[in-house]
Amino acid sequence: MLEATVEILHQRTSRLRCLAAIFVVLTDVLTGMVFLGPAAADPVEDFYRGRTISLSVGFSAGGGYDLHARMLARYMGQHIPGNPKIIVKNAPGASGLVLVNSLYNTLAKDGTEFATFDRAIPLEPLLDPKAARFDSLKLNWIGSTDNDASTCFAWHTAPVKTFADLLQKQLIVGASGSIGDAVSFPKISNAVLGTKFRVISGYPGSTEALLAIERGETEGFCSMGFPTLETQRPEWVRNKKINVLMQFALKKNPDHMDVPLVLDLAKTTKDREALELIVSPNLFTRPFAAPPGVPPERVAALRKAFDETVLSSEYRAEATARGIHVELVKGEEIGRVLQHLYTIPKDTVERVKAAIK
Repeated sequence: MLEATVEILHQRTSRLRCLAAIFVVLTDVLTGMVFLGPAAADPVEDFYRGRTISLSVGFSAGGGYDLHARMLARYMGQHIPGNPKIIVKNAPGASGLVLVNSLYNTLAKDGTEFATFDRAIPLEPLLDPKAARFDSLKLNWIGSTDNDASTCFAWHTAPVKTFADLLQKQLIVGASGSIGDAVSFPKISNAVLGTKFRVISGYPGSTEALLAIERGETEGFCSMGFPTLETQRPEWVRNKKINVLMQFALKKNPDHMDVPLVLDLAKTTKDREALELIVSPNLFTRPFAAPPGVPPERVAALRKAFDETVLSSEYRAEATARGIHVELVKGEEIGRVLQHLYTIPKDTVERVKAAIK
């Protein structure tokens, strides 16, 4: 009898121990679920869900920068947590200088604003600090959708047919605003190589500058990549209505090895240094930047989305169909290039400043 009672008590104790063990396990699971709940939330996704991002373009509609921005906007929102809508706004003015001043000082710094502008604008604080109310090294560089050489070309009726002609005859070229590559390229060429460009500024963008050539107001243009030229004015290339005089870059476009590279035309090391300062921004031909002060996790999300977009099959397929040349340059790479450019010797900087004013 005693043995039976002990056995019953033993069985009950075992059951209680099992129930206690199960209770401990369930408590651990529930505690873990509560703990993981907040950590699993994505603050970036929460911020962007239902929002609209503004992508501003420092030129009028229809030009190369505008085309790159609009194509990017169609796809990039899909790669940002929360899938915000991206709208494109044109804000022409001084090749994007007006836009960057606003981006840096007045536009929202929460990750809902970014912009694209002339690749030469990041050099403005170095070359014209009075006009540039921003610090290029403090902008949040998102990336560039291209990396290519710029052309300088003359209309077929112009007296200038080759680079050699430029040393003897004047060529009138159009430009947007009073700064940017379309101004600095011909001016630095005049100062360093002895060419005879005459720059007519004030066009809102490349679209208007190219129309000015057809109307006979100007005779050429000096800031357009080979693929962009072939896309925007294929008949000019096909019907040989232009003569490409030289290319501005650190290296030649591999499809146009016959066109002189401006660096190869330099006579001295100092000449080459001055030209390198001006052409280096071609390493990030279509730059995109957000203002300073954007939370780091949102900058990281925008950069990641930008990279994924430019590498995506959908984006690449549209670029190919539209004849738009694309090449990913990451935001971090742009930052490194600018860090280097801002260490250029002062005498070289002063020479370039004097040339392009």
